[in-house]
Amino acid sequence: MAANQGIYNAFLAIGLIWALTIKDAKWFVNVATCFLLFVAIAGMFGAVTVTSKTLMIQTVPAGIALILLWVGKRLT
Repeated sequence: MAANQGIYNAFLAIGLIWALTIKDAKWFVNVATCFLLFVAIAGMFGAVTVTSKTLMIQTVPAGIALILLWVGKRLT
């Protein structure tokens, strides 16, 4: 199970890194939002199925990043 989680997290990280390479602001926000939502949902699922600490470790930072992303989008 740990190997599966590692691969899953690697794909999420690759998606977020990919978002950072996108020059078009609209596409950047859309791709980053998509992958941050994936991270947040995975954290919620982990909190229910594995340990509640996952919510604080994975979901809260993803939620903060989403808020900052959307606030930054409105400022530009």
